[in-house]
Amino acid sequence: MAISFAEENYLKIIFRLSESTKEDISTNAIAELTQNKAASVTDMLRKMSEKGWVNYQKYQGVRLSSVGEKLALDIVRKHRLWEVFLVKKMGFNWDEVHEIAEQLEHIESKELIDKLDAFLDYPRSDPHGDPIPNKDGILPQLGYVSLANMPIGKAGNLVGVAQDSAVFLQLLTKLNLRLGATLEIIEINAFDLSVSLRIDNNPPVLISHEVAKNVLVKR
Repeated sequence: MAISFAEENYLKIIFRLSESTKEDISTNAIAELTQNKAASVTDMLRKMSEKGWVNYQKYQGVRLSSVGEKLALDIVRKHRLWEVFLVKKMGFNWDEVHEIAEQLEHIESKELIDKLDAFLDYPRSDPHGDPIPNKDGILPQLGYVSLANMPIGKAGNLVGVAQDSAVFLQLLTKLNLRLGATLEIIEINAFDLSVSLRIDNNPPVLISHEVAKNVLVKR
C-alpha cells in the first residue's frame, strides 16, 4: 500500500510521542508538532485508521497498530541513520542535521538503507543519543540516565540528549558539552538545583537544572 510523505511524518510523530507514555496520544499533541489544525489531524488519523496503521477513536486519542509501528520504526531507522551519516561522514554539527534527515528519510530503497547501516558499522544510536532500530525493527537498550540524577562525585560520559531542538544543542556546544565528554557533578545547589559540573577534567562550570535533566549520560 502506497504511503505519502505526510503519512510517514504522522507515523513518526505518533511513535516519538508514544516513547514517553503508555497512554493514547491526543489529537492536540499531534497538531502541535505537525503545526496543523486539530480538525486536519483528525481527518488524517481517520484515513490512517482505515488503512490499519493506527487505532483511533474520537475523543480518546490514537496508538499505532502493529503494522503502523513497524512502518514507523522503519522511518525512524532511516532518519537516525542519515543523521549519523551527516555528522560522522559529512561534517555537519549535531544541531544541523534534523531537517536534512527529514528529507532523506523518505527515500524508499531498503537496499540503500541496509548498505548505509553497514557502511556506518551498525550504529546503536544517532548523534543525539536516540536508539536506532535494526533492520528487524528492534530498538537497542542503551541504559542512559539523566545528568540531573547523577550522584555528586560520580562521573559518566555524555551519550545523548532528551531534548534535541537546535537552540538546545547550540547551547550545549557553547558549554562544551559534546558527545563523549566525561562529566562529573561537583555540587548541586539546594536552592535551584543548578549543577556545578566538571567537563573532561576542566575547571567546573555552572549549568541549570533544566539543562542537566535533558543531558543523558552513561556511567
